[in-house]
Amino acid sequence: MPGLLRGVARTAVISGTATAVSNRVSRRQAGRWAQQDYQRQQDYQQAAAPPPAAPQQADDDMTSKIDQLKQLADLKAQGVLTEEEFEAQKRRILA
Repeated sequence: MPGLLRGVARTAVISGTATAVSNRVSRRQAGRWAQQDYQRQQDYQQAAAPPPAAPQQADDDMTSKIDQLKQLADLKAQGVLTEEEFEAQKRRILA
């Protein structure tokens, strides 16, 4: 009987150790997968984000407005536009 009890105890210790090791490996693997998923998600979000283009567009708009105002000033200087027409067009451009 002592031999049988020793064998059962030994089997229980081995089984408990195997279970603990298996659980630890499973947790580590799940952590690695979660980290990979997080990294893929970050890469996808960075690739999907459009590049900022607002400053260039604002510069183009301002340049366009300045050119239009210069043309209006030239027309006024040539006498094609009156002072009131010039002011009205200027307000329209700057609005």
